[in-house]
Amino acid sequence: MDFAAWHELNPTQAARRLLDGVAALPAAQQRACIAGLPDEPALTARFAAANREAPLGAIPYFTKDLFDVAGEPTRAGSAFLAEVRPAPAQDGVLTRRLTGAGAVLAGKSHLHEFAYGLTGENPHYGDCEHPHFPGRTTGGSSSGSAALVAAGVVPFATATDTGGSVRVPAAFCGLYGFRLTPRDEWIADAFPLAPSFDTAGWFTRTAADMRHALGALIGWREPKREPRGVYLELPGLDAEVALACREASTKRFAEPAPAEMQRDLLDAFAESSFAYAVIQSTEAYAIHRDWMKPYKDRYDPAVWARLDRGHRWTEEQRTRAQTILTLVRLKWAQVFASCDFLVMPAAPCAALTKADCNQANRDRLLAVTAPGSLAGLPILTVPVPLPSGLTAGLQIVVNHPQSPVLPWALAR
Repeated sequence: MDFAAWHELNPTQAARRLLDGVAALPAAQQRACIAGLPDEPALTARFAAANREAPLGAIPYFTKDLFDVAGEPTRAGSAFLAEVRPAPAQDGVLTRRLTGAGAVLAGKSHLHEFAYGLTGENPHYGDCEHPHFPGRTTGGSSSGSAALVAAGVVPFATATDTGGSVRVPAAFCGLYGFRLTPRDEWIADAFPLAPSFDTAGWFTRTAADMRHALGALIGWREPKREPRGVYLELPGLDAEVALACREASTKRFAEPAPAEMQRDLLDAFAESSFAYAVIQSTEAYAIHRDWMKPYKDRYDPAVWARLDRGHRWTEEQRTRAQTILTLVRLKWAQVFASCDFLVMPAAPCAALTKADCNQANRDRLLAVTAPGSLAGLPILTVPVPLPSGLTAGLQIVVNHPQSPVLPWALAR
C-alpha cells in the first residue's frame, strides 16, 4: 500500500492493517526488526489523533531506534544502552517534525548494534533478513526500517546513514532511500555514531511516495532546465551489478563520465575508505569510551573491535585521513562546478547471504559508499532490478536537500 491507500483507511482499519502486516512476518523477524510496537487500542488512538489534513496525514511509519520518542528507551540495537541512558522526556526533533506533518508513529525499528555495521546482523535481537529472499540480509545499519518497508508493513520508515546505512539497505531491498546532511537539526539529537558523518534519512517503496515525502518534509524546487550529470563507473562491482547500474543510469539519468574525468575522480576517491574508517572510528570511540571496559561482554564482539580501533590510530594516520577528507571535498566541489549531480552504484553486489557477511564484503561496500559519506552531501538512492530478481541501486549525489534534481530524478 502506498501513501494514498493508507490515507483512505479509517483509524480502526489502519491499525488492524498494520498489525496484520506485522503478524505476517515470521516470529524471528518480528523480534529482529521491531524494537517497540503499541497494542491495537493505542495504535488506533494514534491514527485517530493524526492531523489527516497535514501533508503526511495518517501515514504510518517506524522510526529507527536512534531517534528519541518520549518515554520510550532508545536502545540503538544494543543490550545495555537503556540502562545507562535515561528514557527521553520528549520526542526528538525528527519525531516532532513527522508528528507535525500528520505522520503516525507505528513503532521503533531495530538496527545493527549502535549503527556500526552494514549487514543488519544483531546478536541481541536477531539478523534482519530480506523479506522476499530469506537467508539474505537487508543490509544495515537501518535494517529493521528497510525490512518493514520492503515487507509492506508500513510505506515509510526513518533511517540514518553514516557510511551507507540508507544506501546499502535501499539497494539490497529494492527501495527508494534518502539521506540528508551531517549535523542538521534532524540528526543532531539522535544517538550518535560519528557526528561528522551521521545523517538522518528514510525509505519508501515507490518513487511517488519519496517525492511526496521530500515535498512534505523538506520542499523542493522544480527544475528550470534539464539537469546535467554524469555517471561514475566504480571498480570492484559484481558483473551483473555493473552492467545493470550503467544501463539504468544511461537510460534514466546520465551517461558515463568522460574518461579523463572518471580517472580523476577515481584517483581522488581511492583512499576514501581509509579516511572514513579513521575519522569515524575515532569519533565513535570517543562516544563509547567510558562503556568499553565495563560493558565489553555486552557488545557485539565485532562492533566492540571496530570501536576499539578508534583510539589506536597513529597521529600520522589521523593527519593523513584529514588531508584525504579535505581533498575529497575539494573534488566534490569541482564536480558541482560543472554538474548538477553525480550518479554512482549504491552497492557492489546484491543482498548478501549470511555466509557472505564478512570483512571482505564490508570493505567492498565501504569502497562504494565512503566517497559520498566524506562529501557530507544529500543522496537519493533509487533501486535497480537485476536479472536474478534481486536488486542493486544507484546513489544520486546532489549539492542541496532541495535540489531540483530530486523531483526530476523521481519522475524518471
